[in-house]
Amino acid sequence: MPTAPTTTTLPMASACCAPLGAAGLSDDQAQQTARVFKALADPHRVKIVNRLATSPEPVCVCEFTEPLGLSQPTVSHHLKKLMEAGLLDREQRGTWAYYSLRPDALGGLAAALDLQGASR
Repeated sequence: MPTAPTTTTLPMASACCAPLGAAGLSDDQAQQTARVFKALADPHRVKIVNRLATSPEPVCVCEFTEPLGLSQPTVSHHLKKLMEAGLLDREQRGTWAYYSLRPDALGGLAAALDLQGASR
């Protein structure tokens, strides 16, 4: 009997990605924002986020290996880093994991880069 898919979501902290143009960032806001930027500091991870942002459906881990030119364990490592940063949702379907971009992830990233009002 097939089992129902399970979904894993790591929480994206509410303070994450405070606008960098804000008058001041708390230490916690700065750490959480840096965690997201650190996760995106690898070109392969940026490509993964791009693929997920342009896909209408969750993407199987197996679909990243060939386009990225990486082994499945390396792709899984990159996906884990993006999960830990709170950018992805993961759904287990049998032996395969399917990933999607969290709906609030792009908005959080855009908010972090909002430098309007920052003094120069």
